[in-house]
Amino acid sequence: MDHQATGTGKDRGAIKADEVKVDLIAVVVSVNDSEPCVLTIGQADTLPSGPFALEHRSPQSGLRGWVEQQTGHPLGYIEQLYTFADRDRIGAARQQRVIAISYLALTRKEQAAGSPKCGWQSWYEYFPWEDHRSGTPPVLDVLRPHLIEWADGASDTATRRERRQRAAIAFGFDDRHWNEELTLQRYELVYEAGLVQEAASRRDATPPPLVAGKFMVADHRRIVATAIARLRSKIKYRPVVFELMPPVFTLLQLQRTVEALSGRLINKPNFRRLIEQQELVEKTGETTAETGGRPAQLYRFRHAILDERPVAGTKLPLTRG
Repeated sequence: MDHQATGTGKDRGAIKADEVKVDLIAVVVSVNDSEPCVLTIGQADTLPSGPFALEHRSPQSGLRGWVEQQTGHPLGYIEQLYTFADRDRIGAARQQRVIAISYLALTRKEQAAGSPKCGWQSWYEYFPWEDHRSGTPPVLDVLRPHLIEWADGASDTATRRERRQRAAIAFGFDDRHWNEELTLQRYELVYEAGLVQEAASRRDATPPPLVAGKFMVADHRRIVATAIARLRSKIKYRPVVFELMPPVFTLLQLQRTVEALSGRLINKPNFRRLIEQQELVEKTGETTAETGGRPAQLYRFRHAILDERPVAGTKLPLTRG
Protein backbone atom coordinates (compact mmCIF):
# COMPACT_ATOMS: atom_id res chain seq x y z
CA MET A 1 0.00 0.00 0.00
CA ASP A 2 1.24 3.50 -0.87
CA HIS A 3 1.03 5.45 2.40
CA GLN A 4 2.16 8.65 0.63
CA ALA A 5 -0.99 8.82 -1.54
CA THR A 6 -2.99 11.94 -0.70
CA GLY A 7 -5.53 14.21 -2.38
CA THR A 8 -9.24 14.45 -2.94
CA GLY A 9 -11.52 11.59 -3.86
CA LYS A 10 -11.57 12.91 -7.41
CA ASP A 11 -7.78 12.77 -7.56
CA ARG A 12 -7.65 9.26 -6.17
CA GLY A 13 -10.06 8.07 -8.87
CA ALA A 14 -7.89 9.38 -11.72
CA ILE A 15 -5.61 7.11 -13.73
CA LYS A 16 -1.96 8.09 -13.44
CA ALA A 17 0.19 8.37 -16.57
CA ASP A 18 2.46 5.53 -15.46
CA GLU A 19 -0.59 3.30 -15.04
CA VAL A 20 -1.36 3.47 -18.78
CA LYS A 21 0.61 1.58 -21.42
CA VAL A 22 0.07 2.05 -25.16
CA ASP A 23 0.84 -0.83 -27.50
CA LEU A 24 1.11 -0.61 -31.28
CA ILE A 25 -0.26 -3.69 -33.07
CA ALA A 26 -0.04 -4.51 -36.78
CA VAL A 27 -2.36 -6.69 -38.85
CA VAL A 28 -0.09 -7.27 -41.86
CA VAL A 29 -2.01 -8.83 -44.75
CA SER A 30 -0.77 -10.53 -47.91
CA VAL A 31 -2.50 -12.80 -50.40
CA ASN A 32 -0.31 -15.86 -50.98
CA ASP A 33 -1.42 -18.38 -53.62
CA SER A 34 -5.03 -17.14 -53.45
CA GLU A 35 -5.07 -17.34 -49.67
CA PRO A 36 -5.39 -14.21 -47.50
CA CYS A 37 -2.72 -14.39 -44.80
CA VAL A 38 -1.74 -12.45 -41.70
CA LEU A 39 1.78 -12.12 -40.33
CA THR A 40 2.36 -13.66 -36.89
CA ILE A 41 5.43 -13.84 -34.67
CA GLY A 42 6.89 -16.26 -32.14
CA GLN A 43 5.66 -19.73 -31.34
CA ALA A 44 2.13 -18.54 -30.53
CA ASP A 45 -0.35 -16.92 -32.88
CA THR A 46 0.59 -13.35 -31.99
CA LEU A 47 0.46 -10.19 -34.09
CA PRO A 48 3.62 -8.05 -34.37
CA SER A 49 3.47 -5.38 -31.68
CA GLY A 50 5.44 -3.23 -29.30
CA PRO A 51 5.02 -0.32 -26.88
CA PHE A 52 4.73 3.25 -28.09
CA ALA A 53 7.88 4.86 -26.66
CA LEU A 54 9.02 8.45 -26.18
CA GLU A 55 11.71 8.06 -28.84
CA HIS A 56 9.13 7.23 -31.54
CA ARG A 57 8.43 10.22 -33.78
CA SER A 58 4.83 9.03 -34.26
CA PRO A 59 2.76 5.89 -33.63
CA GLN A 60 3.14 4.98 -37.31
CA SER A 61 6.93 5.21 -37.21
CA GLY A 62 6.98 3.24 -33.98
CA LEU A 63 4.84 0.53 -35.55
CA ARG A 64 7.06 0.31 -38.61
CA GLY A 65 10.09 -0.03 -36.38
CA TRP A 66 8.61 -2.80 -34.23
CA VAL A 67 7.39 -4.82 -37.23
CA GLU A 68 10.73 -4.58 -39.03
CA GLN A 69 12.62 -5.47 -35.85
CA GLN A 70 10.40 -8.47 -35.06
CA THR A 71 9.90 -9.82 -38.58
CA GLY A 72 12.55 -8.28 -40.83
CA HIS A 73 9.63 -7.10 -42.97
CA PRO A 74 9.42 -3.38 -43.92
CA LEU A 75 5.89 -2.01 -44.14
CA GLY A 76 4.48 -0.21 -47.16
CA TYR A 77 0.80 0.80 -47.07
CA ILE A 78 -0.62 1.22 -43.57
CA GLU A 79 -3.72 2.84 -42.10
CA GLN A 80 -4.94 3.16 -38.54
CA LEU A 81 -7.55 0.56 -37.75
CA TYR A 82 -8.99 1.00 -34.26
CA THR A 83 -8.00 1.78 -30.69
CA PHE A 84 -8.80 -1.01 -28.24
CA ALA A 85 -9.04 0.38 -24.72
CA ASP A 86 -11.34 -2.05 -22.86
CA ARG A 87 -10.29 -2.24 -19.22
CA ASP A 88 -10.07 -6.05 -19.32
CA ARG A 89 -8.82 -6.46 -22.92
CA ILE A 90 -5.78 -8.53 -21.90
CA GLY A 91 -7.39 -10.57 -19.14
CA ALA A 92 -8.05 -10.02 -15.49
CA ALA A 93 -7.98 -6.49 -14.10
CA ARG A 94 -4.45 -5.19 -13.55
CA GLN A 95 -2.91 -2.13 -11.98
CA GLN A 96 -1.84 -0.95 -15.44
CA ARG A 97 -4.29 -0.06 -18.24
CA VAL A 98 -3.10 -1.39 -21.63
CA ILE A 99 -4.40 0.42 -24.68
CA ALA A 100 -3.76 -0.97 -28.17
CA ILE A 101 -3.61 1.21 -31.28
CA SER A 102 -4.01 -1.18 -34.19
CA TYR A 103 -3.06 -0.72 -37.84
CA LEU A 104 -3.87 -2.50 -41.08
CA ALA A 105 -0.87 -3.02 -43.36
CA LEU A 106 -0.98 -4.44 -46.90
CA THR A 107 1.95 -6.00 -48.71
CA ARG A 108 2.59 -7.89 -51.94
CA LYS A 109 3.39 -11.57 -52.16
CA GLU A 110 6.90 -11.04 -53.54
CA GLN A 111 7.65 -8.72 -50.61
CA ALA A 112 6.26 -11.17 -48.06
CA ALA A 113 9.49 -13.08 -47.57
CA GLY A 114 9.57 -15.55 -44.73
CA SER A 115 11.69 -15.14 -41.62
CA PRO A 116 12.63 -17.51 -38.78
CA LYS A 117 11.01 -14.96 -36.46
CA CYS A 118 7.59 -14.96 -38.13
CA GLY A 119 5.15 -16.83 -40.30
CA TRP A 120 2.16 -16.29 -42.57
CA GLN A 121 -1.15 -17.83 -41.50
CA SER A 122 -4.36 -18.00 -43.52
CA TRP A 123 -6.93 -15.82 -41.78
CA TYR A 124 -9.51 -18.54 -42.46
CA GLU A 125 -7.70 -20.74 -39.92
CA TYR A 126 -8.87 -18.26 -37.29
CA PHE A 127 -12.28 -17.64 -38.89
CA PRO A 128 -13.31 -20.86 -40.72
CA TRP A 129 -16.92 -19.65 -41.04
CA GLU A 130 -15.80 -16.71 -43.21
CA ASP A 131 -14.68 -18.65 -46.33
CA HIS A 132 -17.66 -19.25 -48.66
CA ARG A 133 -15.69 -19.73 -51.87
CA SER A 134 -16.56 -23.44 -51.94
CA GLY A 135 -20.09 -23.02 -50.63
CA THR A 136 -21.41 -22.79 -47.09
CA PRO A 137 -18.62 -23.83 -44.67
CA PRO A 138 -19.48 -27.00 -42.67
CA VAL A 139 -18.58 -25.20 -39.42
CA LEU A 140 -21.76 -23.13 -39.74
CA ASP A 141 -23.85 -26.30 -39.33
CA VAL A 142 -21.98 -26.86 -36.07
CA LEU A 143 -22.20 -23.27 -34.87
CA ARG A 144 -25.90 -22.75 -35.51
CA PRO A 145 -27.33 -25.09 -32.82
CA HIS A 146 -24.82 -23.78 -30.28
CA LEU A 147 -25.81 -20.18 -31.04
CA ILE A 148 -29.50 -21.06 -30.79
CA GLU A 149 -28.87 -22.79 -27.47
CA TRP A 150 -27.03 -19.71 -26.24
CA ALA A 151 -29.83 -17.42 -27.42
CA ASP A 152 -32.53 -19.55 -25.79
CA GLY A 153 -30.55 -19.62 -22.56
CA ALA A 154 -31.24 -15.93 -21.91
CA SER A 155 -33.34 -15.21 -18.82
CA ASP A 156 -36.00 -13.10 -20.55
CA THR A 157 -37.97 -13.16 -23.79
CA ALA A 158 -36.64 -9.85 -25.14
CA THR A 159 -33.01 -10.94 -24.79
CA ARG A 160 -33.73 -14.32 -26.35
CA ARG A 161 -35.35 -12.60 -29.34
CA GLU A 162 -32.52 -10.08 -29.64
CA ARG A 163 -29.83 -12.78 -29.55
CA ARG A 164 -31.59 -14.89 -32.17
CA GLN A 165 -31.95 -11.87 -34.44
CA ARG A 166 -28.29 -10.92 -34.09
CA ALA A 167 -27.21 -14.46 -34.95
CA ALA A 168 -29.56 -14.65 -37.95
CA ILE A 169 -28.34 -11.32 -39.36
CA ALA A 170 -24.64 -11.98 -38.74
CA PHE A 171 -24.53 -15.59 -39.94
CA GLY A 172 -27.19 -15.51 -42.64
CA PHE A 173 -29.56 -17.87 -40.86
CA ASP A 174 -33.28 -18.16 -41.70
CA ASP A 175 -32.75 -17.56 -45.43
CA ARG A 176 -31.01 -14.22 -44.88
CA HIS A 177 -28.21 -13.15 -47.21
CA TRP A 178 -24.60 -13.60 -46.05
CA ASN A 179 -22.95 -10.20 -45.56
CA GLU A 180 -19.19 -10.65 -45.83
CA GLU A 181 -18.55 -7.32 -44.06
CA LEU A 182 -19.99 -8.49 -40.69
CA THR A 183 -16.80 -10.35 -39.70
CA LEU A 184 -16.39 -8.52 -36.39
CA GLN A 185 -20.04 -8.97 -35.41
CA ARG A 186 -19.77 -12.72 -36.07
CA TYR A 187 -16.63 -13.08 -33.96
CA GLU A 188 -18.12 -11.05 -31.12
CA LEU A 189 -21.20 -13.31 -31.18
CA VAL A 190 -19.25 -16.57 -30.93
CA TYR A 191 -17.12 -14.96 -28.24
CA GLU A 192 -20.17 -13.83 -26.28
CA ALA A 193 -21.66 -17.31 -26.65
CA GLY A 194 -18.46 -18.82 -25.23
CA LEU A 195 -17.68 -20.77 -28.40
CA VAL A 196 -14.05 -19.69 -28.80
CA GLN A 197 -11.10 -20.43 -26.56
CA GLU A 198 -10.41 -16.75 -25.91
CA ALA A 199 -13.73 -16.45 -24.08
CA ALA A 200 -12.82 -19.29 -21.71
CA SER A 201 -9.36 -17.81 -21.13
CA ARG A 202 -10.78 -14.38 -20.32
CA ARG A 203 -13.26 -15.81 -17.84
CA ASP A 204 -10.73 -18.23 -16.37
CA ALA A 205 -13.23 -20.98 -17.10
CA THR A 206 -13.13 -24.50 -18.44
CA PRO A 207 -12.69 -24.45 -22.24
CA PRO A 208 -16.02 -24.78 -24.09
CA PRO A 209 -16.94 -28.06 -25.82
CA LEU A 210 -16.73 -26.26 -29.18
CA VAL A 211 -13.60 -24.32 -30.06
CA ALA A 212 -14.21 -22.48 -33.33
CA GLY A 213 -11.04 -21.60 -35.23
CA LYS A 214 -7.46 -21.25 -34.08
CA PHE A 215 -6.75 -19.43 -30.82
CA MET A 216 -4.80 -16.16 -30.76
CA VAL A 217 -3.26 -14.50 -27.72
CA ALA A 218 -5.18 -11.83 -25.77
CA ASP A 219 -7.64 -10.05 -28.08
CA HIS A 220 -5.57 -10.43 -31.26
CA ARG A 221 -8.26 -12.47 -33.03
CA ARG A 222 -10.74 -9.66 -32.41
CA ILE A 223 -8.23 -7.21 -33.89
CA VAL A 224 -7.82 -9.40 -36.99
CA ALA A 225 -11.62 -9.63 -37.34
CA THR A 226 -11.75 -5.82 -37.28
CA ALA A 227 -9.10 -5.69 -40.03
CA ILE A 228 -10.93 -8.20 -42.23
CA ALA A 229 -14.19 -6.26 -41.93
CA ARG A 230 -12.41 -2.99 -42.77
CA LEU A 231 -10.64 -4.45 -45.80
CA ARG A 232 -13.73 -6.22 -47.15
CA SER A 233 -15.61 -2.96 -47.01
CA LYS A 234 -12.82 -0.78 -48.34
CA ILE A 235 -12.05 -2.80 -51.48
CA LYS A 236 -15.52 -1.83 -52.71
CA TYR A 237 -14.86 1.90 -52.77
CA ARG A 238 -11.06 2.32 -52.80
CA PRO A 239 -8.54 0.46 -55.02
CA VAL A 240 -6.52 -0.85 -52.05
CA VAL A 241 -6.61 -4.37 -53.51
CA PHE A 242 -3.83 -3.29 -55.88
CA GLU A 243 -1.52 -2.88 -52.87
CA LEU A 244 -1.67 -6.70 -52.72
CA MET A 245 -1.05 -7.29 -56.45
CA PRO A 246 2.29 -7.59 -58.28
CA PRO A 247 3.17 -4.77 -60.71
CA VAL A 248 1.66 -6.75 -63.61
CA PHE A 249 -1.08 -9.35 -63.36
CA THR A 250 -3.87 -11.08 -65.24
CA LEU A 251 -7.53 -10.29 -64.64
CA LEU A 252 -7.96 -13.82 -63.32
CA GLN A 253 -5.24 -13.21 -60.71
CA LEU A 254 -6.99 -9.99 -59.71
CA GLN A 255 -10.33 -11.81 -59.44
CA ARG A 256 -8.84 -14.60 -57.32
CA THR A 257 -7.32 -12.01 -54.96
CA VAL A 258 -10.64 -10.21 -54.51
CA GLU A 259 -12.38 -13.56 -53.96
CA ALA A 260 -9.78 -14.54 -51.37
CA LEU A 261 -10.32 -11.33 -49.42
CA SER A 262 -14.11 -11.35 -49.61
CA GLY A 263 -14.47 -15.10 -49.07
CA ARG A 264 -17.01 -15.12 -51.91
CA LEU A 265 -17.01 -16.22 -55.54
CA ILE A 266 -17.37 -13.56 -58.20
CA ASN A 267 -19.17 -13.75 -61.53
CA LYS A 268 -16.25 -13.73 -63.96
CA PRO A 269 -17.79 -11.88 -66.98
CA ASN A 270 -19.39 -9.26 -64.74
CA PHE A 271 -16.18 -8.74 -62.80
CA ARG A 272 -14.13 -8.17 -65.94
CA ARG A 273 -16.70 -5.84 -67.40
CA LEU A 274 -16.86 -3.75 -64.22
CA ILE A 275 -13.08 -3.55 -63.86
CA GLU A 276 -12.69 -2.39 -67.46
CA GLN A 277 -15.66 0.03 -67.27
CA GLN A 278 -14.19 1.69 -64.20
CA GLU A 279 -10.81 2.00 -65.96
CA LEU A 280 -8.99 0.65 -62.91
CA VAL A 281 -6.43 -1.21 -65.03
CA GLU A 282 -4.66 -0.85 -68.36
CA LYS A 283 -3.09 -3.40 -70.68
CA THR A 284 0.69 -3.68 -70.75
CA GLY A 285 0.73 -5.12 -74.27
CA GLU A 286 2.28 -8.32 -72.93
CA THR A 287 0.88 -11.77 -72.27
CA THR A 288 1.71 -14.74 -70.04
CA ALA A 289 1.25 -18.48 -70.52
CA GLU A 290 1.63 -19.27 -66.81
CA THR A 291 -2.13 -19.58 -66.35
CA GLY A 292 -2.34 -22.55 -68.73
CA GLY A 293 -4.26 -22.63 -71.98
CA ARG A 294 -3.93 -19.72 -74.35
CA PRO A 295 -1.79 -16.72 -73.32
CA ALA A 296 -3.51 -14.25 -70.98
CA GLN A 297 -3.27 -10.48 -71.23
CA LEU A 298 -1.18 -8.76 -68.57
CA TYR A 299 -2.49 -5.61 -66.89
CA ARG A 300 -1.26 -3.01 -64.43
CA PHE A 301 -3.07 -0.69 -62.05
CA ARG A 302 -3.88 2.67 -63.64
CA HIS A 303 -2.67 5.10 -60.97
CA ALA A 304 -4.29 8.09 -62.70
CA ILE A 305 -7.65 6.87 -61.38
CA LEU A 306 -6.68 8.18 -57.93
CA ASP A 307 -6.62 11.74 -59.27
CA GLU A 308 -9.65 11.39 -61.52
CA ARG A 309 -12.14 9.95 -59.04
CA PRO A 310 -12.20 10.16 -55.23
CA VAL A 311 -14.15 6.88 -55.04
CA ALA A 312 -12.85 3.95 -57.06
CA GLY A 313 -13.34 0.38 -55.90
CA THR A 314 -13.91 -3.04 -57.35
CA LYS A 315 -17.74 -2.90 -57.11
CA LEU A 316 -17.79 -6.64 -56.48
CA PRO A 317 -20.38 -8.67 -58.43
CA LEU A 318 -20.43 -11.30 -55.70
CA THR A 319 -22.22 -14.61 -56.08
CA ARG A 320 -25.01 -14.54 -53.50
CA GLY A 321 -25.86 -17.63 -51.54
